[in-house]
Amino acid sequence: MVKHARVYLFLALANLFWAGNFVLGAMVVTQVSPISLTFSRWFCASFLLVPLAWLIERVPWRRALAEWRLHALQSTLGLLGYTLFLYWALGFTTPLTAAVISAANPALIALAAALFLGDKLGAARILGLVLAFGGALIVLSGGDIARILENGLNPGDLLIVAAMLSWTGYTLVGRRLTTPPVTATAVQAVFAVILLAPFVALFGLQLPADAAGFAGLAYIILFPSVAAYALWNLGARRIGPARAGVFLNLLPVFTVLISVLLGQALTPALIAGGVLVLAGIVLTSRPARRGGARGGAAQQRDSASA
Repeated sequence: MVKHARVYLFLALANLFWAGNFVLGAMVVTQVSPISLTFSRWFCASFLLVPLAWLIERVPWRRALAEWRLHALQSTLGLLGYTLFLYWALGFTTPLTAAVISAANPALIALAAALFLGDKLGAARILGLVLAFGGALIVLSGGDIARILENGLNPGDLLIVAAMLSWTGYTLVGRRLTTPPVTATAVQAVFAVILLAPFVALFGLQLPADAAGFAGLAYIILFPSVAAYALWNLGARRIGPARAGVFLNLLPVFTVLISVLLGQALTPALIAGGVLVLAGIVLTSRPARRGGARGGAAQQRDSASA
């Protein structure tokens, strides 16, 4: 746990920044279309990510572009797919509802990693996932989980499920990359701009209507786009997608905390749910027992740069 403390901090900060994206994205998307917001986000962020990648990692661009197929796939799944689905969803549902559905993402990532990458879950990790997911549900249901089950799924909920699937693919594909994380994010941001440009040319580009909208867009560019993606890539590639995925349970907790800072009351459900989420993270972050050569190699790969 101590050995990976800095990595865990990176993953926690990434989710804090993304929580702000839920709240401010819901505000900005009332002024611009999801396509315009996504394009503006990655167009501006690419001007920061490209020089940042060179200053920090100094990876020859030819080496990074040698993996262009993986970068294009990650860009499509994460920077475009996840982002577009999220912003479309926020037009139908609230940030809190979007966050509670997203809390299921760690279980989906862990299952996919077990099925496709040979990761072993183990009893402790399974218990951790259950605790973390249950805690997230308690936080966002106000202690009444049945209320979520009774409301059913609206179009926004379904779009969030699509975003979860996109993010799961993004996280798993990331393990195959050898490009360092900041450089990878920079290359993928450029791919996102290129891939989305024809749609912007077809539908037009909308800009925020007031200062609050521009401030929200600036936050989305600087923190969820530049800082969070770099931190997430770094953390997920060091400890593996399944263990990193459980940190996504912090997303609804941070979303609620931001809401509290904006004036909502701190409730017992928030405290209890937050404790369960943190307990789940501790359990899921424990190294799993792996058997056989394949498991040992995977474990070394996950911890090689820690």
